[in-house]
Amino acid sequence: MTSPSAPPLCWGGFYCNKKGKTMTSEPKKPHILRRFLPYLLKYKWMMIFDLFCAALTTLCDIILPQMISYLTNAAVDSSIILTAEIVLKLAGLYVVLRLIDAAANFYMASTGHIMGVYIETDMRTDAFRHLQRLSSTYYSNTKVGTIMGRITNDLFDVTEFAHHCPEEFFIAGIKLVASFVILCGTSVALTAIIFACVPLMIVISFTLNKHLKAIFYKQRVKVGELNSTIEDSLLGQQVIKTFAAEDEEEQRFERNNQEFKAVKKKSYYIQATLNTSTRVFDGIMYTVVLLAGGLFLVNGRINAGDLVAYVMYVGTLITTIRTIVNYLEQFQRGMTGIERFLEIMDTPIDIADKPDASDLAVKSGEIEFKNVSFEYPDDHNKVLHNVNLTIHPGEKLALVGPSGGGKTTLVSLIPRFYDVTDGEILIDGQDVRDVTLKSLRTSVGVVQQDVYLFSGTVAENIAYGDFNASREDIIRAAKLAGADSFISELKDGYDTYVGERGVKLSGGQKQRISIARVFLKNPPILLLDEATSALDNESEVLVGRSLDLLAEGRTTLTIAHRLTTIKNADRIIVLGAEGIEEEGTHEELLGNEGLYYRLWNGLTEEQTIDNRL
Repeated sequence: MTSPSAPPLCWGGFYCNKKGKTMTSEPKKPHILRRFLPYLLKYKWMMIFDLFCAALTTLCDIILPQMISYLTNAAVDSSIILTAEIVLKLAGLYVVLRLIDAAANFYMASTGHIMGVYIETDMRTDAFRHLQRLSSTYYSNTKVGTIMGRITNDLFDVTEFAHHCPEEFFIAGIKLVASFVILCGTSVALTAIIFACVPLMIVISFTLNKHLKAIFYKQRVKVGELNSTIEDSLLGQQVIKTFAAEDEEEQRFERNNQEFKAVKKKSYYIQATLNTSTRVFDGIMYTVVLLAGGLFLVNGRINAGDLVAYVMYVGTLITTIRTIVNYLEQFQRGMTGIERFLEIMDTPIDIADKPDASDLAVKSGEIEFKNVSFEYPDDHNKVLHNVNLTIHPGEKLALVGPSGGGKTTLVSLIPRFYDVTDGEILIDGQDVRDVTLKSLRTSVGVVQQDVYLFSGTVAENIAYGDFNASREDIIRAAKLAGADSFISELKDGYDTYVGERGVKLSGGQKQRISIARVFLKNPPILLLDEATSALDNESEVLVGRSLDLLAEGRTTLTIAHRLTTIKNADRIIVLGAEGIEEEGTHEELLGNEGLYYRLWNGLTEEQTIDNRL
């Protein structure tokens, strides 16, 4: 549903031109509506029938003044014969019109709203699908609370916008044109006087509406910031309590809450000004009818029935204009929701399959880094420089080095969480950028330090490794990961609810469930990113055994801060500021008394020189 010509969104939420430079303004309204149109056209027949029903609901408002005018003229004009039969026929016609109005209104209120829900659902589906394909860089720079607000609250307004705005503006158009034509048939001069007020009213309304649009957009931004603050605080409750930081969190929340209040207050002032201006024009138009209509009646230019019809049509006209003004607010809310939806859809997908991408075929599991360099796209921080490394099939290779040296980044480049800036990464001779992401990531198992468990049962979390796995397969994977014993002791065993982010389980238990996932996935390549560094000694031993079993027969790359966990690795790579500084076995690297020696002994370079002396 995205448009190739749409301006991409720069980091931080600003729109960019094709050259990536920040633009000073948001996309124009016609562009936004053009992007929204495909969603609307998908349900065009529902929309057409909805507008047909909307037209039917205008019949009573258009015909009733004519009926009243005829009855009034008949009452004061002896040349017009008024009988009970005529009155009954008029009443019968009005009842039929009311029944048509009721049926048409029922369709508009039910199916018309449902159409809006369909459109909202389609947009939310597209937004979620797009979010699933965005790179890690996007999530590093965007608050989750803001994203959630855009695909939930913002799209609620789109439902009302998609349904009400087309039909209300359509109804308003019919009433305005019909009233103008009918009134002109009675008195062009009086009609011109009355309608002369309309353009001024529309100009003032649209001027105030521009301010309303700006304040609504700012209001949405503040809601996102408020949601992010609440989310941070709720998810970080343990840390907040640990540091007794409740007062500071309340102050941070209060600042955002007060900013949101100030923006919302301003929006109500603008809405009040808009509504008040409408009421003022109501009074002006009725005054015009009273004064000009009365003078025309005195001079015999119109009759009593025509004046009554004028008053009723002016009432219809005023109600119509007021409806338009009211729905301008809803229109702007909907436009803001669509605009913020498009900001997500216009965020470029940095990492995607090439058009001719093929599935990865892992034969032996050899991984090769050729002149690999990398810098983060958001801040251009260079992390890796011309790294050349070959990991042999089935080899257990460990990666160590000081913090910030690029160990995790190097590992993240293999499954393409990021793409290399220069060079290439090959798996069995296949460039990872030339194969499909699904086949690549299916072939790579990752166990990280920070384990994320989804809200659900233990079995559901293990099954994330293979959604088609049977219960027996899940239990077998748990046994291989050393998790079956503690899972069996849980209240409901494998059906135990783990809580949000797995809060009901210990760190070691969560880690073993994450290892069970990878056992179930059974990938030929394994990446271990400090998988035991956050565990206590007992848990580290248990998890370490599971990892050793998991690594059997697989090409394995391990990042470790605790060097004792990788003593038996086939080869150890020491990654420093200048790239790969050393490589060899544990004994060989200790014998070199270089960077690895210092890390092992916790010594600085100066201390090493002193020891040699």
